Amino acid sequence: MRPDRLLLSTGNPHKIREVGEILAPFGVAIDPPAAVGGLPDVIEDADTFARDLDDNVRNVSVTYAASEKLVTIVNQDGVEMSERRPYCSFFVTITYETEKGISEGKAYIGGRMSPGEVLQPDAYKDVVKDAIAQAKILQNAHNAPDGEMDVILPNGWGGILLHESVGHGLEGDFNRRGISVYSGKVGEKIAPDCVTIIDQGDIEMGRGSCHFDDEGTGMKKNVLVENGVLKGYMQDRQNAQLMGVAPTGNGRRQSYAYAPMPRMTNTYFAAGTEHPESMIASMKDGLIIHALGGGSVDITSGEFNMNATLAQRVRDGKRCEFVKSAALIGDGFSMLKNTRAVGSNLELMHAVGMCGKNGQSVPTSVGQGSVYTRLVIGG
Repeated sequence: MRPDRLLLSTGNPHKIREVGEILAPFGVAIDPPAAVGGLPDVIEDADTFARDLDDNVRNVSVTYAASEKLVTIVNQDGVEMSERRPYCSFFVTITYETEKGISEGKAYIGGRMSPGEVLQPDAYKDVVKDAIAQAKILQNAHNAPDGEMDVILPNGWGGILLHESVGHGLEGDFNRRGISVYSGKVGEKIAPDCVTIIDQGDIEMGRGSCHFDDEGTGMKKNVLVENGVLKGYMQDRQNAQLMGVAPTGNGRRQSYAYAPMPRMTNTYFAAGTEHPESMIASMKDGLIIHALGGGSVDITSGEFNMNATLAQRVRDGKRCEFVKSAALIGDGFSMLKNTRAVGSNLELMHAVGMCGKNGQSVPTSVGQGSVYTRLVIGG
C-alpha cells in the first residue's frame, strides 16, 4: 500500500474501502515531528547566545513542541476524507536580573511549520533577542495607572481578547440556547462601521486551518460581523440543523474521543483603514498595549480581566513611559461598542494558540490590526 493512502473500514468486517489521497496541510511540507536530531544543539546554542548577548541574563528556558495528527472523517452523507495536521513551536523565556530586580521576557516562533523550518540554523536568534528586549524594558517600567482609559490593543496577538471575549459568544450552541449576549441579534448593529469580524478556517499556515472540520464540512471564510452588523454565528451540523441554518465548518473536537461542537478556527478583526501612528497621535491620555498575558473570561457574557504585561502611556499624542502589570477589565460587547478605529496593520499569529471549551482544547489562530477602544485599567 502506498504510504500516502489509507485503508478505512466501512463498518462491514469483510469489506475495506480505500479512501484516496491524504490531503497535506495548507502550505506545509510533511516533515515528521520525530526528525528533531538538531534540537539539543539548538537549545544549547540559544542558551549560550542569550548569555553572551547580555551578562544580566540569569536563566534561559526553551519549550519545544511538535506534533502531527492524521485525521480521517466519514460523515453521515458517506463522504470520506483524510488529511495531516502538523504543528510545531519554539518558545523562549528569559529571566533577567539587575539591581532593579528580576523581570521576564518571552518570544516564540512556530505554527503550521515543520520541525526543519523551526529548527533551521540561527532561527532562534531573533526569538532570543526579542525576549531579552522585553525583559530589559520591564526593568524600567512604571506601575500601571487606574481608571477608565482609551486603549490601543496591539496588532497580531491582541486578537486573543477578541477570541476570548467576543468569539465564544458567537458560537452557535450558546446562541441556540439563548445564553450569549449576542443571542437573537442577527441583523442588528452591535458595533461601529469600522468593525468587521471574520472566522476563516482555510487560511494558509493558520493553526486552526484544515481542509474540512471534524464533521467533514469544508472550511471557508465566515463573516460574523460586517461593518458593525451581526451577520451570523459559527455552526457545527447539529446546532445548524436545530437553528435552521447551514453549517459553517466550525464543528471541531480535540480527538475522536469527543463529540464535535461549534469552535473557532482562525478568528480576527478584518483590516481597517487607520494607520497605527495616527491613532496614537489622536489619543489625549491612554495606553498602548504591547504584550498580553493571562487572565479570566466568562465566555458567554464576554466579561474579562486580562493582564497586560507591557504597555506604554500616551499623553497628548506622544509616547511616554512604559508601564507594567496593567489589568484590562471589561466585556466584549462594550469593547466592540467603544471601538473607534481598527488599524490597517493586520497580522495573524500562528505560532501559538490553544482554545479551551468544555474540557477540550483545539489549535486556533488570532489576529487583528491595532484596535482603538476604551477599557477600565486596574494597576
